[in-house]
Amino acid sequence: MITVIDYGMGNIRSVVKAVELYTPDVRVSDDPATIQTSQAMIMPGDGAFGMAMEHLDKLGWIQPLKEYIAGGGYFLGICLGFQLLFSSSEEFGEHAGLGIVPGRVVRFPHGELKVPHMGWNDVEFHHSSAFLTGIENGNYFYFIHSYFPEEVDRDWIIGEVAYGVNFPCIVGRGNLIATQFHPEKSHSAGLKIVENFVRTCRSSDDNHTRH
Repeated sequence: MITVIDYGMGNIRSVVKAVELYTPDVRVSDDPATIQTSQAMIMPGDGAFGMAMEHLDKLGWIQPLKEYIAGGGYFLGICLGFQLLFSSSEEFGEHAGLGIVPGRVVRFPHGELKVPHMGWNDVEFHHSSAFLTGIENGNYFYFIHSYFPEEVDRDWIIGEVAYGVNFPCIVGRGNLIATQFHPEKSHSAGLKIVENFVRTCRSSDDNHTRH
């Protein structure tokens, strides 16, 4: 079972529909106890960083998620779910994040750039990942956000994009991958990430069951 985390920050249904293209075994849950019966966790989200962390804390997700990820669980973070993995954010004040990925989330600099960054941009891959299998370097993905991560540990960076500044938009290690863009809204290339994630975690679970 793949669990999509519902912590009150939107962007749930489109993610579920994308996963359902590749497996019927997907559910939405606001209960951290469902981690125990999940093959994989997906954390999407739209909205403010600080409020999101408050919701995760109130629902009791923070420590179980940290333990799940540290234990090598399959995890996909999308948009706000990508940003929450970092150490902190300056959005509407200073807020601590989950601290999984070293780095700080900051606002795009004032100037000629339109903020939020909204639309299609090409992404340059820096490291290989099983979750990017079958996707060409330089593919376009759909973004909508006003903040981005900086001072990120290079070992975590899988892909970067340029929008006024170059910044990481895909991070990952082991069984974790997270994207600033919306794969579920990024046509075939984005859906391929979802497909790869679903097939990889389910294949791993099948092998574990057989052996």
